[in-house]
Amino acid sequence: MTVTPLTAHPCEALSGQVTLPGDKSISHRALMLSAVAVGPSQISGLLEGEDVLCTANALRGLGAEIQRGEDGIWRVWGRGVGGLAEPEDVLDMGNSGTAARLLLGLLASHDLTAVMTGDASLRSRPMARVIRPLSDTGAQFLSRARDRLPLAVNGTAEPMPLRYRLPVASAQVKSAILLAGLSTPGVTEVIEPSPSRDHSEIMLAHFGAQIDCAVIDPGESQADEALKGVGPTARRIRLIGQPELTGRDLQVPADPSSAAFPMVAALTRPGSDVLLPAVGINPLRCGLIATLQEMGGDISLENQRDFAGEPVADLRVKGSRLQGIEVPAERVPAMIDEFPVLAVAAAAASGTTVMRGLAELRVKESDRLAVMARGLAACGVEVEEGQDSLTVTGAGNQTAGGRPRGGGQVQTHLDHRIAMSFLVLGSIADQAVTVDDGAPIETSFPGFGDLMNRLGARIEPAPDPAPGTSGPAETAA
Repeated sequence: MTVTPLTAHPCEALSGQVTLPGDKSISHRALMLSAVAVGPSQISGLLEGEDVLCTANALRGLGAEIQRGEDGIWRVWGRGVGGLAEPEDVLDMGNSGTAARLLLGLLASHDLTAVMTGDASLRSRPMARVIRPLSDTGAQFLSRARDRLPLAVNGTAEPMPLRYRLPVASAQVKSAILLAGLSTPGVTEVIEPSPSRDHSEIMLAHFGAQIDCAVIDPGESQADEALKGVGPTARRIRLIGQPELTGRDLQVPADPSSAAFPMVAALTRPGSDVLLPAVGINPLRCGLIATLQEMGGDISLENQRDFAGEPVADLRVKGSRLQGIEVPAERVPAMIDEFPVLAVAAAAASGTTVMRGLAELRVKESDRLAVMARGLAACGVEVEEGQDSLTVTGAGNQTAGGRPRGGGQVQTHLDHRIAMSFLVLGSIADQAVTVDDGAPIETSFPGFGDLMNRLGARIEPAPDPAPGTSGPAETAA
């Protein structure tokens, strides 16, 4: 991947309507379930970022027929549950931890051997949290030190159904276990301590699986050893194995995690008025919207409707005066990917914003807590990093218009959300902000810079360094 430094220059009000890329989480799942369904599926609005394209290529390697039509619709002819074939080559998952962990679930209950790798970022991320429960199905895994890619999976011909209690809420682990359960006889059961995003459950039902999700009754938890000590929001998900999934047509909503970037940019520039159509508003993904509204953000949900079980709405966002708040810790699972850009909104707000319960951010594409803290400090923002927290004091009470100082040159550590967050910061700051590499943005938000510029931003390739210099200084590292 070519290194592409980008600079975001300060802008004024943003305005207009733009179509956002499809939801990444739903796109991965749509391809995977289409690949193990019987008959053709048609997918509209699929995210065509590098992460999802890697998933499509991996599934082709496993025997699914996948084509993109000139009309932009993706057509998949699946092989049925349990029908994936042993790949002839290594499966390259690019930068996507979601795709890698979910696909390991599918492969665990197939009688085949596959080798999986990814880019430098993905190869540094641990896979233990899915390897451990999936090993109990009978599958075997051989990985590098600390359970990292590349790794080999030897799926089992006689998978055992799992009853697994998640130590912490995780949609990736839950989904990997459920996908393993598709080819497994009997009932696969996952117990989660609190609700995590439920795209897998919604889509499994859409394709015809027998799946049941329910909050665990307190009385039942006393009688069942495996349920003892669960909290009031704990849920149980049960899947009947070996269903015949049927190919389906589906429309992928616009990604709320992608909507976060133009949304924060518009909220923090006075006079802005932006419309973002058909954004997914799944209650387990809407934490950022709720948080920004509590901070005083003018966000309205218009034309609410449904895409194959997923709620969507058109988001209208207007420039607002934001006020720092303490983000409820129980909201973290519903906005885990959006904390970097929330920190940017906090940098432009009045007062202090406190974010706790963020330990998972340390094992994302980068250590997002540390990288955000360094980058914000390099841009003149008052920030305090804790072990699982981030506290940001905004510029709203310090500068005219609430603009942070900016001016930093930020290392992104191959993290697309870090890159986009600091480009938003440069757009709303007093001084331009440069990120060392914008190329990873293509993994999740192809065309990000052009889309933001259509709304009124000024994001462009960074100027070449002067002779005798080595490029952007590492002021955020």
